[in-house]
Amino acid sequence: MKYTTIALFFIVLISCKGPNAETMKHKHTNNLINETSPYLLQHAHNPVNWNPWNSKTLTQAKEENKLILISVGYAACHWCHVMEDESFKDSLVAQVMNKNFINIKVDREERPDVDQVYMNAVQLMTGSGGWPLNVIALPDGRPVWGGTYFKKEQWMDALEQISKLYVEKPDKLYEYADKLEQGIKALDVVTLNTDAPVFEKNYIDEALNHWSKNFDDNYGGMNRAPKFMMPNNYHFLLRYAYQTNDKKLQDHLNLTLTKIAYGGVFDQIGGGFARYSVDTKWHVPHFEKMLYDNGQLVSLYADAYLITKNKLYKDVVTETLEFIKRDMTTGHGAFYSSLDASSKTPEGEIEEGAFYVWTKDELKSVLGDAFKIFSDYYNINNYGFWEHGNYVLIRKDDDATVIKKHNLSLDALNKKKSEWKNKLVKARNKRTKPRLDDKTLTSWNAIMLKGYVDAYRVFGNEDYLASAEKNANFIINNMLREDGGLNHTYKDGKSTINGYLEDYSAAIDAFLTLYESTLNETWLTTSRDLVNYTFDHFFDEKSKMFYFTSNEDESLVSRSIEYRDNVIPASNSIMAKNLFKLSHYFDNEHYSKTAISMLNNVKPEMLEYPSGYSNWFDLMLNYALPYYEVAIVGADAKQKIEELNKTYLPNKLIAASTSENNMPLLENRYNPDGTYIYVCVNKACKLPVTEVNDAIKFLKE
Repeated sequence: MKYTTIALFFIVLISCKGPNAETMKHKHTNNLINETSPYLLQHAHNPVNWNPWNSKTLTQAKEENKLILISVGYAACHWCHVMEDESFKDSLVAQVMNKNFINIKVDREERPDVDQVYMNAVQLMTGSGGWPLNVIALPDGRPVWGGTYFKKEQWMDALEQISKLYVEKPDKLYEYADKLEQGIKALDVVTLNTDAPVFEKNYIDEALNHWSKNFDDNYGGMNRAPKFMMPNNYHFLLRYAYQTNDKKLQDHLNLTLTKIAYGGVFDQIGGGFARYSVDTKWHVPHFEKMLYDNGQLVSLYADAYLITKNKLYKDVVTETLEFIKRDMTTGHGAFYSSLDASSKTPEGEIEEGAFYVWTKDELKSVLGDAFKIFSDYYNINNYGFWEHGNYVLIRKDDDATVIKKHNLSLDALNKKKSEWKNKLVKARNKRTKPRLDDKTLTSWNAIMLKGYVDAYRVFGNEDYLASAEKNANFIINNMLREDGGLNHTYKDGKSTINGYLEDYSAAIDAFLTLYESTLNETWLTTSRDLVNYTFDHFFDEKSKMFYFTSNEDESLVSRSIEYRDNVIPASNSIMAKNLFKLSHYFDNEHYSKTAISMLNNVKPEMLEYPSGYSNWFDLMLNYALPYYEVAIVGADAKQKIEELNKTYLPNKLIAASTSENNMPLLENRYNPDGTYIYVCVNKACKLPVTEVNDAIKFLKE
């Protein structure tokens, strides 16, 4: 992996469709009115002459030789709404913007490619980034200035100074754009690692020693605030601790998962997770609820339950999936994207968390005599206090402690908890609900689909499998094109925007997981077909990595390769794991070699910042420790799989059939007289067995 560092200097000091019935209701209507993105539509009646990101708008900027102002956000973004209220709804601000700029609004969830380019630019310019993301670019799209949230006065001052500079000394801006363009293109550059690929446990141990120095021993997670859940981090650590029998790490993970489940980041009344906590104890969340967080956390807590049999983890999965079914699922089985952090108070003010927080008087009024035990259970005291008389529900003690303290039975406590939640749900539903971002994204839907399959695998709930299959069929029927490619987004009956690598990698991952639970080979062959499509349209022969965008997409300032894991694992790390699995299923050497090359390319960076490469480390475990192929053939194959899934076995893949099958792992293994289980590692197989317990013994050798 190669980095290029360049010095970046900025040369100016900056203080910090036709009319219809709908448009006639508003004083202003701009070109966002014909978009489907809820975030863009929120700005359709700003006095700013907003335009969507498209070739027509970009051509206009070139023809008029005007600077482009690009503002990126998303529907659930609190500070995006604040800046809109303070600046974009203001006629004086709009006057400055409209006079001097071609103004473009971007939904980062619809156009992660655009967001990525300009986020990289702002991080190079300022050292940090976030949303709202506001960038000024030359007419050719190359950025020259940017930042995140600005107060109205700062914003106007910056716009006026840059406009003046563009008129008086445009050559300065072009000179700076040249340097910044080099910096942007130098980021996420991957060079082929020609060293021999060596993946060993000692390397992973060294990374863990470095990583663990920043663990929070009191509340779990990392020792800092704000705290993001980072489910992929914990999923890898969960697997590593289990496979290496690391008791200390297991304790840390259980502390982390327990504290998250106890915290305000988990909606104690309605289920589901907020995006992150602003404090160290997982108490006060940034209240937006994102589909991708909830999908990954369902998978994580399901596997954690499989290891520990901790009822708390099962409750978390159950309540989260109830939330998804109730608030985030369409009649077609697709999933919505997010719920806003903010909503209206009874006084009509827009406030973050207004739907979720409680005053002590409200709780007393709703709960009556039950308030005493409730207030102890959910800490309606200094520990649970937030601000302005509001409490965010948070637990400190487990049920056994509460039972002992209040002289209750477990059944009595469970009954009280059910009564509390029913009363508070009824009271909360009278409030104004947060805004829903009702677009459907292929990548995020696949993440949630995988969560449902993982929950089914662990708990055996047929409703979970039905939801997963319904969503998978929605993706096939609505997002998969005739040419074999995927679209990224769906809204109002329309599937649009050419898919990104994240869509392919997440969908393939979900379909492979679905195959292992259903034995429906459609999901396996569809995964293979999607992989082959990505090789045709995303693959970089020089680096052996995949670009984030298709070769059929219009060019941006740079074509990036996303490989660092974040709140969602990198599209390349997911793809490498997909290739690893598919190489086993189809005995495909090209897939195998590509996965090895991808991991080897990233390896030199992985020790520097291990938590940014957790999905890559998970793949490395497949090479560093034994990885098993489990082939099950016979009439009772599905039942055998269900029994096998009662044990946590992260280092295996399943291939199965109830009849003759010519798949490489299943060929010539069918016997009409019984159902046989073959356990293989490194192309060597044990003698077939008929009992699952005997197979598990092989898998734990």
